[in-house]
Amino acid sequence: MKRIHFNEVATRDGFQIEPTFIPTDTKVALIDALSRCGYAKIEATSFTSPKAIPMLRDAEEVMGRIQRVPGVEYTVLVPNVRGAERAIEARADELNLVMSVSETHNLANLRMPRERSFASLAEVVRLVDGRTPINVSLSCCFGCPMEGDVPAGEVLRWARRFVDLGVRGLTLCDTTGMAHPAQVAHLVEALQRELPGPQLTLHFHNTRGMGLANVLAAVQGGIVRFDGSLGGLGGCPYAPGASGNISSEDAIHMLEAMGYDTGVDLPALLAVARQMPQIVGHEVPGQVAKAGRITDLHAAPPFVAELREKFA
Repeated sequence: MKRIHFNEVATRDGFQIEPTFIPTDTKVALIDALSRCGYAKIEATSFTSPKAIPMLRDAEEVMGRIQRVPGVEYTVLVPNVRGAERAIEARADELNLVMSVSETHNLANLRMPRERSFASLAEVVRLVDGRTPINVSLSCCFGCPMEGDVPAGEVLRWARRFVDLGVRGLTLCDTTGMAHPAQVAHLVEALQRELPGPQLTLHFHNTRGMGLANVLAAVQGGIVRFDGSLGGLGGCPYAPGASGNISSEDAIHMLEAMGYDTGVDLPALLAVARQMPQIVGHEVPGQVAKAGRITDLHAAPPFVAELREKFA
């Protein structure tokens, strides 16, 4: 079975919309624990203005204190040149740039038209000039809650423009959980056919209960990189009805049960996942941390042994 690579986004995408500030010590300890679980990447924080995202106002301190494990890339979200400068100074391994393929969502989320977003992000690419790998996350690739369907051609158009700038990777984001498996299969086939070069990642939400089905459709379509969020935390504050991301541990458990190699130490990850309700102060959507793996068996009730003897 082929290797599947997982990126953990709870400490950025998950924490950014939590109502209560997660202490810096807790963030650092969580990232350090996740670093030992076998992830390909951990999206540690965001170098956005603290006024815009106050929950991640400790970005420099977090990046300065985490214990970096060889083989794990510590990626960060940056919105503009100033954010990129801060991230490079903090020794981020990868910069993640974001814009939407939906004009309405881009206006709601980033307060500017797509063309202005593209120009701003192109400036970041020129500033970095190959010193640090860049990934671009394209929001609403599978639908916009305000516009409806987003044509696959529109996704390809924006993806190609960033590939032409020389970015290393692209993430197709189902920002509002509108994707379905047939749509996923079609889009990933088109992307891989038209743009075979860049590192391609899929980012699904479980808003309508199809997150894991979409992961499976993407894997069957040849995708080997996925974002996930511990406990299923996260969601877009500017996308009506957008609940959390797919649960990392649930997706990894599913793929490992099917024989795929994720490189993740699932028991260690579940031990970390079980801490999430205490960390955020509320229940989280993830299921496997609550129910256990399908290989975690339970002792039969004592009367079963008596019945075995009776009917022997």
